[in-house]
Amino acid sequence: MSRNYKFHNKKGLYFVSFATVNWIDVFTRQVYFDVLADSVSYCRKHKGFELYCYCFMPSHIHFIFRSTNDQPSELLRDFKRHTSKKVIEAIEANPQESRKKWLLWMFKRAGKKNATTSNYQFWQHHNKPIELWSEAVIKQKIDYIHNNPIETGFVTDPTHWKYSSARNFHEDHNVLNIDHSGFLR
Repeated sequence: MSRNYKFHNKKGLYFVSFATVNWIDVFTRQVYFDVLADSVSYCRKHKGFELYCYCFMPSHIHFIFRSTNDQPSELLRDFKRHTSKKVIEAIEANPQESRKKWLLWMFKRAGKKNATTSNYQFWQHHNKPIELWSEAVIKQKIDYIHNNPIETGFVTDPTHWKYSSARNFHEDHNVLNIDHSGFLR
């Protein structure tokens, strides 16, 4: 892994992105989004996860976050491990999942190609953390995250994407709570 993509400052504020294996569009049903939202809420409450900005897309996630326990790598590892297990269980249990066999086959296939995975591989391994060092860079990453659903053609206004903190920035905290961004003026 490149030196540029590591958590060097354990107390730092980071932008991360991570995707499903093969960029598979998994997050297309409410039940799968619920796994992500519940996991974020749990990590905020129990694991020192400070979340300042997010967007859940069909195949990937963006966060701006900080670990209050000074363990950003471990926090993301645990989040990815837990959500991987829970989303696969949700796929297996969902009688309306028309792509069930194909999805499970793809995740099992990815797991077989990876020596460190025993069964399914759901997430790609890298997170590409980028430490955010200035207000200008933070604002640039927030704009990037919030405009992601627009760039993909899903919505024309960032607040119209349900699983984005763009809504929180407009006082809509119905999906997830985020932490106060005191570092922005």
